[in-house]
Amino acid sequence: MASHILSIDQGTTSTRAVVYDSRGQSVGSAALEFPQHFPQPGWVEHDAEDIWKSVVQVVPQALTQAGVQGSEIAAIGLTNQRETTVLWDRSNGRPAARALVWQDRRTTDFCRQRRKDEPWLREKTGLVLDPYFSATKLRWLLEANAGQRTAAAAGKLAFGTVDSFLIWRLTGGKVHATDVSNASRTLLLNLRTVAWDEDLCKYFGVPSRLLPEVRPSSSDFGVTHGLGFLPDGLPITGVVGDQQAALFGQCAFAPGDAKCTYGTGAFFLMHQGEQPTLSQHRLLTTLAATTDSRPQYALEGSVFVAGAAVQWLRDGLKLMNTAEQSEAMASRSDREQPIIFVPGFVGLGAPHWVPEARGVVFGLTRGTTSADLARGVLEGVAFQVADLIEAANRDAAQPLRELRVDGGMARNAWFLQFQSDILGLPVLQAAQSESTALGAAFLAGLKVGVWPDLESLRRLGQETRRFDAEVSADERARRLTLWRKAVQAVIGFYTSPVAP
Repeated sequence: MASHILSIDQGTTSTRAVVYDSRGQSVGSAALEFPQHFPQPGWVEHDAEDIWKSVVQVVPQALTQAGVQGSEIAAIGLTNQRETTVLWDRSNGRPAARALVWQDRRTTDFCRQRRKDEPWLREKTGLVLDPYFSATKLRWLLEANAGQRTAAAAGKLAFGTVDSFLIWRLTGGKVHATDVSNASRTLLLNLRTVAWDEDLCKYFGVPSRLLPEVRPSSSDFGVTHGLGFLPDGLPITGVVGDQQAALFGQCAFAPGDAKCTYGTGAFFLMHQGEQPTLSQHRLLTTLAATTDSRPQYALEGSVFVAGAAVQWLRDGLKLMNTAEQSEAMASRSDREQPIIFVPGFVGLGAPHWVPEARGVVFGLTRGTTSADLARGVLEGVAFQVADLIEAANRDAAQPLRELRVDGGMARNAWFLQFQSDILGLPVLQAAQSESTALGAAFLAGLKVGVWPDLESLRRLGQETRRFDAEVSADERARRLTLWRKAVQAVIGFYTSPVAP
């Protein structure tokens, strides 16, 4: 019996394929970056065809490294960057336009002009009215091209987040579906009925025939067909948005369990169980991964720029050759240099939700070095996460006791120590930094019997590294006060009207 799971992790800047064995261990992987497009300030686009080509390349490489034939794969799990909006032609599967990435802010004016509608939208969806989410992007695509709106109304186009597009391609156009976690990020799904909402579709001008079928995260999403790089008939049985995948991959199945994933952005999720609670502090309520028809909910805070800020140091300022060098640079920094970096390159996410904001560095002096900038970037990400967790603690019945972490930046020990210091909480580093891919594999494997139940996943028992806070409560409070003063200055600068 086949017992390996192929996980496809389609992220914002790269695509990764990982092969897991029945112990939940990676036995082969491959990754590939793909082009990013920035046609205007605040606009971020992908060519969905580039995304598909990256999948075609990394899957055979991962299988080869694992020494596993395609026929030995029991099931496929798929996880993806959420909210990124893809529109494609049903007749041939080709993208009808470039995909609008979750970071894209071109719908800021639309959201600002309709801010009064946010309360009822939030009640229905658990989300805020922000360019982050798919519905505003889909509306823009349909409004920007009259031909596309006509084609959409005639049923000639299909919409989906990246998972739906890849399912369509993997199944040879036979399945148009998404899972509950991705659907809950569109501003079109009713949080409580877990179904597309007619009022929301009308509000955003979205024809319902564009939308994919919504299914549980661990369920039947069709089988591979006509691919060449994989045999026909492999079942796709796990589909989940990347952050909910990481929550599942960290075995955070119970209410109160929480994690933060540091990828392009940083995303904090706390499991809520079967009953949703709307945040009173501008966090999001979203669907967590599900293994059956019963909904599971999570409280979420999103930081739009985390690892992307380190990439900016590397690619934009050319201060390092690899992102990993940021750890050594930060450790060399002079802590007396008063650097505070607010990484609002594409606006501020939760709990502020200020899409107009941009990145700002405070405290530059003639003595500021590249090492100091690296420290400021890492600290800026950690400070943003601290703001999320403070908001979550105000919403939750019990305050957070520890934080599980994963993602690329979670390999940086200097950063994790600072994160623990500024939270005053233990930070637990995942044994596998790619909890996202692992979560998708777990969901796929549960459906086909590689793992019988959630308890069997817990028993896999992967060790974690623990970081404990080393600074005093007074020092922590001082640093957080300075950070929040800087954030308020950025918000004031970018939202205050300019006098004529």
